[in-house]
Amino acid sequence: MFSLKDKKAIVTGGGSGIGRAIAVLFAKQGAEVHIIELSEENSKDVLEEIKVNGGKALAYSCNIANQQEVIATLGKIGNFNILVNNAGIAHIGKVDTTLESDFDRVISVNVKGVYNCIYAAIPHLRNSGGGVILNMASIAASLGLPDRFAYSTAKGAVISMTLSVARDYIGENIRCNSISPARVHTPFVDGFIAKNYVGKEKEMFEKLSKSQPIGRMAQPNEIAALALYLCSEEASFITGCDYPIDGGFVKLNT
Repeated sequence: MFSLKDKKAIVTGGGSGIGRAIAVLFAKQGAEVHIIELSEENSKDVLEEIKVNGGKALAYSCNIANQQEVIATLGKIGNFNILVNNAGIAHIGKVDTTLESDFDRVISVNVKGVYNCIYAAIPHLRNSGGGVILNMASIAASLGLPDRFAYSTAKGAVISMTLSVARDYIGENIRCNSISPARVHTPFVDGFIAKNYVGKEKEMFEKLSKSQPIGRMAQPNEIAALALYLCSEEASFITGCDYPIDGGFVKLNT
């Protein structure tokens, strides 16, 4: 079950965190994985991990906020079966503390970047006889999180795009779903804590972990397992859905 043998998959932001876990697992399950990062250097470690374990992976430098770069990069890859829109950036701030430049930056990557990748992907998925688009959303799209105005706005747009794409291409054998994680223990989280809570790193880590009813953060490989299912043939009847993977955060906190 959950084999991706003979499948070609693209993972944006596949060099670290959730994206890396997805890239590694997809390769393990037989996919040829193509990693898109802002800098190809960011993919060096994950490429080595995949190849050491007998998998096949390639990496590309591409700014997903630039449509022409995305079209050119996907053109190099050729026809494929799976697109995972994982790349994204964060921002801390309320609406009145979010500068226009900050807002534009978040939207350009987290919304326009997803649009650019889907826009460029559709012709290749058509040529492959269909396929799967999986977008990384967030629980921030479904409830009010403090100081996450721009990020929440962007992730809400990602869920709306997911529904629209699922509806428009259902007749072409192209499925589209999204995943909404709560807090996941990635290098980004460690860096955020180290930068903003000097001397209180352990205390803040515990606080953030216990903010989820299950009492801990998710691990990247747990998100990757859900991504694998949704991109596999076993999920062929699923499209137009958002999947919270949040340790009970949304339903048990509201």
